[in-house]
Amino acid sequence: MTTWINLSLQDSSSPLMEQLIFFHDHAFLILVMITVFVSYLMFSLFFNKYTNRYLLHGQTIEIIWTILPTIILLFIAFPSLRLLYLLDEISEPSITLKTIGHQWYWSYEYSNFKDIEFDSYMIPTNELSINNFRLLDVDNRVILPFNTQIRIMVTAADVIHSWTIPSLGVKIDATPGRLNQTNFMMNRSGLFYGQCSEICGANHSFMPIVIESIPINYFIKWISKF
Repeated sequence: MTTWINLSLQDSSSPLMEQLIFFHDHAFLILVMITVFVSYLMFSLFFNKYTNRYLLHGQTIEIIWTILPTIILLFIAFPSLRLLYLLDEISEPSITLKTIGHQWYWSYEYSNFKDIEFDSYMIPTNELSINNFRLLDVDNRVILPFNTQIRIMVTAADVIHSWTIPSLGVKIDATPGRLNQTNFMMNRSGLFYGQCSEICGANHSFMPIVIESIPINYFIKWISKF
């Protein structure tokens, strides 16, 4: 059971991730159906003794096995195109967060507020407390409210990084000289962990990301402290 859980996707924490999981299950079901059908045909061909010495062509079956895969591909393509549109669409964000990747840490700037910026480093193993996760916790978490549309703008100061939070369905490259953007909305409170998903150098594995999702009234209190 533990192995099966490790092979599955993380629990969804955003509407976009819910759609990504739905599309994954949808495509996986189609692949399973095709695999079972083809395996059955191959198995039956191995063990039956039917022959047809005079079979030269079969136009009917050739038309069927040309049209049927096309229809199956349409069932995959339409949900995929819809999901790509939803992932790229940014509709009136309430908060804009700018993220800058460095070797090897992240910097954050809250663009809607003045003078709110900080660096986020991984906590060394010898400084971890009892409730911290090794190689995943940071000294400064990103504080954001849930049920709020958030735009994130990502770039890098040196090499290519990748800002990734699997449970939110967010993965965006941080490229030097380029400003990429995406959006997400968290639908519950909690801590959401991620890591740099680009091989950016020797300490690539030591660029964790932690988002702390809190209610909007607590976020306003946190912002007012700066």
